Amino acid sequence: MIKLTVNGIEHELDIDPSMPLLYALRNPLQLHGAKFGCGLGQCGACTVIVDDRAVFSCLLPVSAIGNRRVRTIESLGATDKPGKLQQAFIDHQAAQCGYCIAGMIMRATALLEKTPHPTEAQLREHMEPNLCRCSTHMRILAAIRQVAGTTETTR
Repeated sequence: MIKLTVNGIEHELDIDPSMPLLYALRNPLQLHGAKFGCGLGQCGACTVIVDDRAVFSCLLPVSAIGNRRVRTIESLGATDKPGKLQQAFIDHQAAQCGYCIAGMIMRATALLEKTPHPTEAQLREHMEPNLCRCSTHMRILAAIRQVAGTTETTR
């Protein structure tokens, strides 16, 4: 049995300890926010927060979680009451196809929880591992800046 605390709820799952966290979230827990993108940790569609770090859940076996807390996009808000970052992404029309957005929001959440008002360099460096194939990166950054209360500066 594997014990996982996801979005504040403890679960006991009868799953293979080597199963990637992404599969545990999507299958037995039915949390579909994190997406399978590449399976190689190169796109970020599967990004979740483990304790206070943004991680690629496709690479992390559930046995490596231990007592750490896992948070997914489902913990941040709902369709009728989106969280601040979710609303900012809506305001800036940052989602085109939407596939990368949950991962982008989770990575941005991890940044803003540690650094509420990041510099432009910190913002860009932190968000770099996550890719948007629809090329809405500038809108994504604008949405994060809105929540951070910062403006773009030249680098």
